[in-house]
Amino acid sequence: MTPEAPVTAAQGRVGETAGGVSMTARGHLPVRLETLDAETTLLVDLAAVLAGRGEEEVRAALSAVNGVVNPVWVEEVILQTYLFAGFPRALNAAREWRRISGRRAPTPAEDDDTLVSDFAQRGESTCATVYGEFYDRLRVNIRGLHPALDRWMITEGYGKVLGRPLLDLARRELCVIAACAIAGQDRQLHSHLHGALNAGASAAVITAVLQVLSRLIGDDDMRRYRGLWARVQGK
Repeated sequence: MTPEAPVTAAQGRVGETAGGVSMTARGHLPVRLETLDAETTLLVDLAAVLAGRGEEEVRAALSAVNGVVNPVWVEEVILQTYLFAGFPRALNAAREWRRISGRRAPTPAEDDDTLVSDFAQRGESTCATVYGEFYDRLRVNIRGLHPALDRWMITEGYGKVLGRPLLDLARRELCVIAACAIAGQDRQLHSHLHGALNAGASAAVITAVLQVLSRLIGDDDMRRYRGLWARVQGK
């Protein structure tokens, strides 16, 4: 999910449901985040820990969100971890979460995937939201790397995972920023700093997210990321 061009400003507010999440059976409706609330702060911290820290810190982060953060959001961040850090980390996190939270896994009938007949269509819609007017250029560039990567990006990345409506796209993108930052993936981080804006997070929220991540990321890397964020904002 690497762009070769930036994306544009965030979309406006559309109707929200309880918990600040807008959704349909097929995908997201836009949500606007103007401030970084306590739940989202913990969720972003968790996303970073799941993607790049050890098992002890993973257990501590999952314990910190248990009973405080919407558990459905926690499970969605665990699921999307596999895109950015691999199945082993996602599986280990899910195992620890079941133990710590005591929550059972949803049944197949309860899971969003059973409602979707076309992951490619949902993926195209979600990816287009993230990349805005540069979406078509992105697709051309990724196909130039390999057509299979283009298909997987849309169907697997944005369709099956990031298009799931149980966590709004703005918060998803903030968690992707966390995963990319802790992994030292500057190009992907650049993409998703833009993507978070397009998905509905304000510049102030993204700045606050970088501050949250500073406890987990070295000073040199954080200076580089803040410089990257400044360039994204045109400063």
